[in-house]
Amino acid sequence: MSDEKVIIAGGGIGGLTLGLTLHQIGVPFVVLESSREMRPLGVGINIQPNAIRELFDLGLTADLLDTIGVPAQEWALVGLNGREVYAESRGLQAGYHWPQYAAHRGQLHMLLYHTLVERAGTGSVLLGSRVEGYAKPADGGVRVHVRNSDGSTDEISGRLLIAADGIHSVVRAQTHPDQAPIHWGGAVMWRGTIRARPLRTQSSFVGLGTHQHRMVIYPISKTDADGTALINWIAEVTRDNSEGWPDDSWFTEVPIDSFAHHFEEFRYDWLDVPSMLRQADCAYMNPMIDHDPVPTWVDGPVALMGDAAHAMYPTGSNGASQAIVDARVIGAAMLERGVTPAALTSYDDQLCSKVSELVLRNRSAGPFGLLNILNDRCGGIFDDIETVIPQQERTEFMGKYKAAAGFAIETLNNAPPTIAPGAKIG
Repeated sequence: MSDEKVIIAGGGIGGLTLGLTLHQIGVPFVVLESSREMRPLGVGINIQPNAIRELFDLGLTADLLDTIGVPAQEWALVGLNGREVYAESRGLQAGYHWPQYAAHRGQLHMLLYHTLVERAGTGSVLLGSRVEGYAKPADGGVRVHVRNSDGSTDEISGRLLIAADGIHSVVRAQTHPDQAPIHWGGAVMWRGTIRARPLRTQSSFVGLGTHQHRMVIYPISKTDADGTALINWIAEVTRDNSEGWPDDSWFTEVPIDSFAHHFEEFRYDWLDVPSMLRQADCAYMNPMIDHDPVPTWVDGPVALMGDAAHAMYPTGSNGASQAIVDARVIGAAMLERGVTPAALTSYDDQLCSKVSELVLRNRSAGPFGLLNILNDRCGGIFDDIETVIPQQERTEFMGKYKAAAGFAIETLNNAPPTIAPGAKIG
């Protein structure tokens, strides 16, 4: 008979949140992470209120999240001429019961890691352990093939395997050997941070430009005494993708001069993008990629979650948020159905189809789709936005997106907790 623990492949945001969830409800587990050490990688990230609710329910309070990010106050889109297309309050200021956080991704990751190790012990996360495949014994459970950082190999048995091993998931490749390759739609992103004064409010997310040529700018720290904060920026241009991504690397540090010329005309009385880019110490380039949806995330005692299940374009700030929600739904399913393949099937039934639709919606620009409409109607240049996209149309567009992404305000505020306080596996 197989061991009782749940094996989690991957110690990213989703995998660590699942570990915290399983510890909370009393399910034995181990996280296998390929990196030899945990380091705070990445730049800015947004966590939506539906995911912040789950972090709060895990005991990661606002006081803790304030150490790695800042509550978002506003989400705004601006046209090529620098004029507002759409703006709305976010988080508590919008009436949600939970905030939205803009944070440093690496610091959020380390907060989850240190919290899990403090609660569940150092043996709960095995570093330098890469999952390379799995087998399903006839007597139930799963055997996981692991390659260690010293070159040795192991087999680890458990009741279930949950793959949180990212967009390049080895487990997904085994469950869906005929899947389409990673999809690149032509968009290239450059990312970085600077110290500067926040735009519009103390914590506004600003999208500027067109659907094929834009900037995204938002603070990921509170404002200091000098009025500046750590500002995350993303510069994006869409290229011809007929021959696929031309580079072997998916994430590369590049000189700012290699791309800044694309944004020379982004100069306004309230923002000078070329000057902002020149203040950055470094920049990282990566393509905007995702996976075609698959019909199921489950293979008996094996399930996919996070980017392994539903890698999506970052246009709606849904990737990490959905991974957190995945973890909580898996935990709730285990409370109802036990630590069994039936629990994974329940999770699959609840989320796979719905989130697959979100993947495709983000591929078509997600909430930035308003800029597509603006471009089609006026090329991004206008005097009065009401004559181009009336307020009612803009509001309805955003309302539909928030509903699809799982954070429509009334639905979320009125929903019961995913996992009831104090709930434990019987």
